[in-house]
Amino acid sequence: MIWWPSEVPTLSYGLTTLRALTSADISDVYRELQDPVIHQFTTILPNYTMEDAKSYVTKKSTQYLAEKNELAFGIVHDGIFSGVVSLHDIHLADHSAEVGYWIAASMRRKGIGSTAVRLITDYAFTTLGFRRIEAKVDVKNEASNAVFLKEGFQFEAIMRSAKTALDGTQEDMILYSSIFG
Repeated sequence: MIWWPSEVPTLSYGLTTLRALTSADISDVYRELQDPVIHQFTTILPNYTMEDAKSYVTKKSTQYLAEKNELAFGIVHDGIFSGVVSLHDIHLADHSAEVGYWIAASMRRKGIGSTAVRLITDYAFTTLGFRRIEAKVDVKNEASNAVFLKEGFQFEAIMRSAKTALDGTQEDMILYSSIFG
């Protein structure tokens, strides 16, 4: 059985902390989600507005948590807002979820993504009771592919034409999984 928290906990390792998103994060989220690399590799679209950022933070911090649709954390590294990591596409009956994240451009290549994935995956398994965590990564996203392999996720498949790119073409995704135990 999955145990679902009533509020987002704080998880830490070294200089990296995962914590609830707050209204104080809205301007950071807005600024960082102007990055075309994030648009290329996530579902976040270009022309991101401040209103989009407000909605994003509000939904991820309260609505989705209450609906048990998503458990999202702000990532803070050495006191600097660095991105977001979440469990989403949650299937409570199957004890499974998907993990995804984005990291601010200035904070990449510092091990923050790996630490965030490790913290949220460990929490999902040991505290929440999930048995399977998946990650779906664009085949061209070398950094994220490396993160999931480093954190012990296993390659399962190439999902052909699984994502529609910004230019309307279909792109392949790689499916990774981590199994509890």
